[in-house]
Amino acid sequence: MERTKAEEKVDVRGQHARPGVAVNRAMTSFSPADEEKQRGVRRMKLTATGLLLFVAVVYILAKWAQNSGAGPWAGYVAAASEAGMVGALADWFAVTALFRHPLGIPIPHTAIIPTKKDQLGVSLGEFVGENFLSEAVVRQRLRAVGIGSRLGAWLAVPEHADRVTAELSTALRGALTVLRDSDIQAVVGEAITRRANAQEIGPGIGKMLEKVVADGGHKRVVDLVVTRAHDWLVLHRDEVMDAVEGGAPGWTPKFVDKKVGERVYKELLRFATEMRDMPAHPARGALDRFLTDFASDLQSDTETRARVERLKGEVLGRGEVQDLIASAWTAVRSMIVAAAKDERSELRLRVRASLLSLGSRMAAERKVQDKVDKWVEDAAVYVVTTYRKEITSLITDTVASWDAEHTTRKIEANIGRDLQFIRINGTVVGSLAGLLIYTVAHALGA
Repeated sequence: MERTKAEEKVDVRGQHARPGVAVNRAMTSFSPADEEKQRGVRRMKLTATGLLLFVAVVYILAKWAQNSGAGPWAGYVAAASEAGMVGALADWFAVTALFRHPLGIPIPHTAIIPTKKDQLGVSLGEFVGENFLSEAVVRQRLRAVGIGSRLGAWLAVPEHADRVTAELSTALRGALTVLRDSDIQAVVGEAITRRANAQEIGPGIGKMLEKVVADGGHKRVVDLVVTRAHDWLVLHRDEVMDAVEGGAPGWTPKFVDKKVGERVYKELLRFATEMRDMPAHPARGALDRFLTDFASDLQSDTETRARVERLKGEVLGRGEVQDLIASAWTAVRSMIVAAAKDERSELRLRVRASLLSLGSRMAAERKVQDKVDKWVEDAAVYVVTTYRKEITSLITDTVASWDAEHTTRKIEANIGRDLQFIRINGTVVGSLAGLLIYTVAHALGA
C-alpha cells in the first residue's frame, strides 16, 4: 500500500513520520456541514466571477459608446468599469494565491496554505506559547477569574459536596482495585523495613520508657501482672507443688518433697499477695529502679543500644514479621474500600463535612481565597512553563500531520465564502476609485 502524503511529510523537527502512523483525521475528511459550506463557497465564487464579467461587458460597451461619440458619460463609465476589473482581478489573484497557484502557474509566494502549512503550524505554536502560555498572562487570567471564591461558593452547596465526595470515593475505590496487592505489600514491607533499619530505636524507646516510669504509667501494668499471677497461683496450687516435688532429688523422702512444695507455694502466694496489695512493696521499688536504669541505658549505654539494634534486625528479618507487615496492607485496603463504598461511613461523612467547611471558608474568607488562588496560579504557571514546549509541539505536530490538499480544501470551505466577498468588494471599490480618479483628472484638466 502506498504511503499517504501526510505519512511522507517531513515534520518540523526534520524527522520523517513513520509509515503507518495514524494522522489526525479532522482535516482529512469532509463532514456534511463542510460540504454545505463548500457549496456556499462555489455560489459566492460564481457571484464574484459574474460581477467581474459584468464590469468587463460594461467596459466594452462603454468604450464602444465613447468611440461612437455617445458623450462624456461613456468615459466615466469606462473608467469605473476598467478600475473595477483591475480590482476584481487583483483580489481574485490574492484570494486564489492563498489556496493554490493561480491558473496552475507556480508563481512564487502563491499556494501559501499548502506550501507553508508546517511553517504556519510552527508560527501558531510560537504565538500560543508567547501570548497564552506566559506566566504573566496565566496569572492575570486566573486572578481575574477568582477561582477561590467561585470554588468555595460551589463547594458550600450540600449537593455539590455530596457529588465531590461520591466522585472521590469512586476514584479511590478504582485506584485501590487496580493496584495489585502483591506490589503494594512488597512496597509497604520494604518501606517499613528500610525505615526501621535506618532509624535507631534504642534512644526513642528509652525516652518513652523514662517518661512512662516518671508518670507512673507502668504501675497499672504491674498491678495487672501481679493480680493475674496471684489468681493463677490460687487456681493452680497442685501444678506448682507437683513442679517443685518433681524437681527434688530422688533420694529425698516423699513427705519432705511435699513439705518443701507446700512451703514454696505458700511463699510464692504470699509474695504475689503482698505485691498486689502493697503499693510500696520493696519489689515494686526495685522494679521502678530497674526500669529507670534500663531507660537510661537505652539512651546512653553503647552496648545496650547495640543489643537492641541486633534484636531489631533479627525480629524484622523473620518471615513471620514480614508476612505480618505485608498482610497489613490487605486489611487496610479492605477497610478503606468498604468505608469509601458506604455512604454513611465515618470516612465519607468526614470528607463531606470537610468539603462543606472548606467551601464556606473559601467563600467567606478573603485570606483563604487568596491562598487558594495562589496555589492554583503557581500550579498553572509551573505546568505552562515546564511543559510549554510539549504543549506547543502538540499544535505544530498536529498541523504537520495534516494532509496539505485536504487542509486547504477544509480551510477554504470554512472561510472561502468571506474571501469571495473580498473579490466583490474589490470590484465595487475599484470601480468607485477609478471613477473618482477619472473625475479628479478631468476636473484638474478642465
